[in-house]
Amino acid sequence: MSTIELAPRLSADGFRQELFTRGLLFATGVDGLYGRSATFESLVDAVDRLIGRLSADDKAEIMRFPPIMTRSGFEASGYFKNMPQLVGTVHCFCGDDREHKRVLACTPEEGGWTAAQQPADVVLTPASCYPVYPIIAARGRLPEEGWLVDSSSYCFRREPSIDPARMQMFRQREQVCFGTPERIRAFQSHWMSRALEMFRLMGLPATTDLANDPFFGRPGLLMANGQRSQRLKFEILVPISDPDRLSACGSFNYHVHHFADAYGISGADGEAAHTGCAGFGLERVALALLRQHGFDIEAWPEAVRTTLWPRA
Repeated sequence: MSTIELAPRLSADGFRQELFTRGLLFATGVDGLYGRSATFESLVDAVDRLIGRLSADDKAEIMRFPPIMTRSGFEASGYFKNMPQLVGTVHCFCGDDREHKRVLACTPEEGGWTAAQQPADVVLTPASCYPVYPIIAARGRLPEEGWLVDSSSYCFRREPSIDPARMQMFRQREQVCFGTPERIRAFQSHWMSRALEMFRLMGLPATTDLANDPFFGRPGLLMANGQRSQRLKFEILVPISDPDRLSACGSFNYHVHHFADAYGISGADGEAAHTGCAGFGLERVALALLRQHGFDIEAWPEAVRTTLWPRA
């Protein structure tokens, strides 16, 4: 077998090129934006189904979303204040025929066809949990035992990169927990243990570590330090593009009462509820599997294949 077959031995550049050469991903000319093949999609779907099987007994409410959310809901979250560099907005043409003709005549220096675009009432979703909070808030107080939602959507983050693990548009599968601080901490701990076992079943060398979000600017450094000092965010890490450097495939977050304050989510006692989420980047897990086990899925260890595609 040649080294081209052994994904773990490839450099980061070699791994990326093989994904294109083998037709698993399709380059579009924009870094971080890729088409996906049937094989790659089947692998993403298998990972998604595995997460669903392992969490089925949680009896979470299922919510599925498109890759856009309401602009009002997004603005309430404070995301733009904290991470403006990642935001993607939606703009639309709202003019008449005369305005259309004027814009078509605009030079590139004048803005071209984008000159008359106006912000829409939707934005690109940054994380699959974000559309959940306003929906839960609108229902009123939480039940005594809290609430649990299983959410999923395509997400967008403006991070152009040649690293295939850093896609601008990707899918997240999350569980979002609402309740008391004790409930959220227990949820976070449970999912960290569950995720390590899930990655073990997939034959992936995973570890967890303390982390922080990429908050923007000088104030962001203080926020990141505070997030780490309070142990609010952990990530599960595996080798993906660079075999010598770990990448996050999932995270386990405790938001305290940030989203409760933003959207008005109340616990059964009327006080601001606490929230947390556990989420996985499905494409990243799929890429980690290809990096670890090679590009020929039929040649993967039987135990891994059975975990992802269990026999009926």
